[in-house]
This record gives sequence, structure tokens and C-alpha cells, in this order.
Amino acid sequence: MRITIIGAGNVGTALAADLSLKGHHVCLFKSSTSLHNDNFDYIKKHKQITRTKNGKEEIAEINSVTNNIDEAFRSHPQVIIICIQTNYHEEIIKRISGYLEDGQILLFEPGYLSTAFVLKHINKKVISVEAESSPIDCRLTAPGHITELFRNVKNPIGAFPKKKTVEVLNILASLDYRFSALDSVIEAAIHNPNLIVHTIGAVMSMPRIEYTKGEYWMYKEVFTPAVWNIVESLDDEKMKVLESLHLPQTPYVVACKERNFLDPNINPKDAFFDYAYNSSPKGPNIVNSRYITEDVSQGLCLLESLGQILKIDTPVCSALISIASAALGIDFRKNGRTIKSLSPNALDMIMRDTQEYGV
Repeated sequence: MRITIIGAGNVGTALAADLSLKGHHVCLFKSSTSLHNDNFDYIKKHKQITRTKNGKEEIAEINSVTNNIDEAFRSHPQVIIICIQTNYHEEIIKRISGYLEDGQILLFEPGYLSTAFVLKHINKKVISVEAESSPIDCRLTAPGHITELFRNVKNPIGAFPKKKTVEVLNILASLDYRFSALDSVIEAAIHNPNLIVHTIGAVMSMPRIEYTKGEYWMYKEVFTPAVWNIVESLDDEKMKVLESLHLPQTPYVVACKERNFLDPNINPKDAFFDYAYNSSPKGPNIVNSRYITEDVSQGLCLLESLGQILKIDTPVCSALISIASAALGIDFRKNGRTIKSLSPNALDMIMRDTQEYGV
């Protein structure tokens, strides 16, 4: 399959290596000029990525590596995978809109309801697909070198239009990521795990991050019983929003278990802490990280705005936004992701589509 991957960071590099090793024709397109430049320069020069998985190194040959948008779409890709931070999704969607063709799949890894930007800026009949999370947990360890830490056993996705869900699953089956269907892209957006663990974890970790100067493992250290109470409170607010939208209310730990473990008998909370202690990445090493700048501004602000529209109180969500804003000196609500900033009619359009084809 012809695939263009947008983003040459951790996830984009990992997917480029993995899908190339699976025999797909991959173009890795770097859309920014500020991040991961050494990694991109190395891959562009050598057309190779070294992947370390389970202690074994493999060399993936990449068909095309570019920061030229014309070249990125020259092969007429069947699937475009967007692996950049959600803060920049609207910008990239506007940039690529003139290159898209009917029937192409835009796969957001993940999205925070970026389907709304597709509805706002793209006139072609593309299929927007949002994942709860990326299928591979990984980190760049050197330019052109990616280390795989963990791989989901299941990857839930929502599709818009919903009637294309079966078609999407059939097309994406060759990627071998065990995609499964959700009822809506809204469900995928709200079930992005980073909305809860990154935001609570990073906000509650600020002193440790600054004190340890980078020698910190958030997942292993921060989720004490008291902090876990905050996780459950924020998750309860999320459940009320899902209920009001007539979407399935899957608790955070259950969704985590379903993504990460095949054993149906494992306790969901135990599943989370198994991942935290045995597979989670190190960091964050700075307070001003994407755990806050992305997941507070794009995730929590979206949840808060949904609560306001649906008249559901979200005190924990709102408190985390306010604390993060005060700590970093940034008003995350000012430029954060809300239903209004996405598209005034997006929520209604997506909900009508969801209801028309059943929940």
C-alpha cells in the first residue's frame, strides 16, 4: 500500500520503519522546521531507519523521505497518517487540502476530534479516521534510530463518515495493527489516554520534574493513591460527557486494558500499573512539555468545552487547566481546542452521522 506519514518524530519514525518492514511503500514527510531536524536529516541522507525491538535491531529501507509537500503526495497515497502534535493539525490539514483525492483515508494518530478540521477545510470525499492512541509506544534514541517500548494489542478507531467504517477496517487490515471499530470519532477523541494520564501526571509531577532535572519516570512515580483519586474523578467527568452524547462509557482503565492486554481476566487497574512499571517511557524531563502544552490545551480544553455545551460540570478538568496555565504562564483556554474553535457545526454534523448509522 502507498502510505504518506506526516511527522518525523517518535511515532512517525516508528510507523515509517514498521510499515516499510512490512513491505508498504512509505513516504516520510517532515512538515515542521523546528523539531527532530537531526533525525530527519539522517533518514533523508541514508533512506534508512534502525529499529530496536525486543533487543533486536532491524534496518528499514524507506522509499521516500522529504520535506517537500509535492513529493509527499506524488505517489497518490491511499492512506495519509498524521503523526504530529494535535496543536498543529488545523495548519497541516489546510496545507495538504489541495493535494487530497476522493477516497483517501486520513488517519490521525491520535486526533482530539481533528475530523472537525477536515469538515472545515477539505472539500474532497476523504475518510477521516481517529485513533485513541498510536499503536507503538517508542522513543528516538539517536538520529535515525527508534526503540520500540510497547505495542498495543488492539487499536480502536472511529471513522467519519461512519458508513465507511467496515471499508476502513478492510483497507487498514494490511497495516496489521488490529484496528477495531468505535461508534464515533468523538469517542476516539475523548478516549485518548493522554487526556487523563499526561495531564494529571504532568501537573502533579512539576516539583519532581524540576528537582530531578530529567531523571524522572512519571508513570512509575506519580500515580500514588491520592493522585489516583484525581484520575478517577476526571474519568468520571469524561464518562458523564460520553453519557450525555449517548456514546459508550468505557472507564479509562478498561480502555487501557483493552488496548494493551490480551488476557481478559487481568484487573484493569493492575493492567495500567503493569504498563507503568514495566513498559512506560522515561520523562517528561521539563515542565513545559507536550504532556501539558498539547494534552491540556487540546484535550482538557476540548473536554471542558463539551461539558459547557452539554451543561455538565467538569471541576477537576477545569482546575487542571487553570493550574497548568498558572504554572507555565500560558492561558491555555485562549488558544485551546474547543468545539467553537474546531468548527461551530462540527459536533452536530458528527453526531447526526453517528446517529444515522446507529450507536
